[in-house]
Amino acid sequence: MASRRVRGEEGHPPPAFVLILANTGLSLIPGLSGAGKDPEDTWKTPIRDAAYILEGGYPPLCPTPASVTRSCLRLCGISPLFVNAGLGTVPYFPCVTIGSLPGRDPRTFPAVPDAHTLYRRGRTLGKFLSRCTDTLYVGECVPGGTTTALCVLRALGYPARSGSAFPTSPGLLKEEIWAGVRSRLGDEMPAVPLAIVHETGDPMMAAACGLAAGFEGRVVLAGGTQMSAVAALMKAAGADPLPAIATTGWVRDDPDSTFAALATALGVRAFYAEPDIGPGAGRSCICTVKEGMGAGGAIVLAGEERFTDAEIADAIRAEIEQEPAPSKRLYLLNDHMI
Repeated sequence: MASRRVRGEEGHPPPAFVLILANTGLSLIPGLSGAGKDPEDTWKTPIRDAAYILEGGYPPLCPTPASVTRSCLRLCGISPLFVNAGLGTVPYFPCVTIGSLPGRDPRTFPAVPDAHTLYRRGRTLGKFLSRCTDTLYVGECVPGGTTTALCVLRALGYPARSGSAFPTSPGLLKEEIWAGVRSRLGDEMPAVPLAIVHETGDPMMAAACGLAAGFEGRVVLAGGTQMSAVAALMKAAGADPLPAIATTGWVRDDPDSTFAALATALGVRAFYAEPDIGPGAGRSCICTVKEGMGAGGAIVLAGEERFTDAEIADAIRAEIEQEPAPSKRLYLLNDHMI
């Protein structure tokens, strides 16, 4: 279904929906990330979810926020733009590549050695997109990214906690990781935002900060704790005003997350989307994972494109309740079939 926006009446084109993909070595720590069947599988999740949003066809055993994003973008007639900020595998689909190094474990190494390059290239992309539209949504897929977000927020001085794709957040493990990062850095904890990303963050954060800085129109950060870390970095860099953040009500209500309090502390406007998709396994899976691939932002975007709450909910239900279809193709990633 096409968007209900009438370009001639409103004087501007449809928004751009950018999804930044990256990996971090933290997702390989057992028990930290639920974005895959095992730690090694999390390395494939960004490409797998991006392929699903673009093409459908692979049978998700459990619907995820990517199901929400796919259904809402299709409803609006908007195609996402994927940005590779540091994937561990090369994407086969159309994708703007601005980085090639996955994030490293910040307990042992500086996490994002190319943070300044990612920021600069992201800013260039933002300037280019300014020629195409006046509204930019920025989402992400970074397994393990809620933990890098926690590390960045703590380094910035915020007493943050973050949720997880697991039913119960591995809070103690996250605290142990932050303690390891703090121990490595000691008295040399950086104060400059990009230096903090360099030491403790992930590639998505540097790219998102640059993208938002370069874009000349309205920016909406589509995500939960990870996008609050981006907003906190932008605030530390002196950005004013800060972009709004659009996420799901499930993030807001997560007892393991301090997202709502953090949004207030940052002074950002937060939109919370929680469509009435009814009971069932699909709702249970999505509510457990809570956010990812810009799901909350995609729902908010559909509302801004003049679709009703009922139409949005129906589109999501239709996506998550369909019979799993066989994959259209088989793709080899580093000699592993997905």
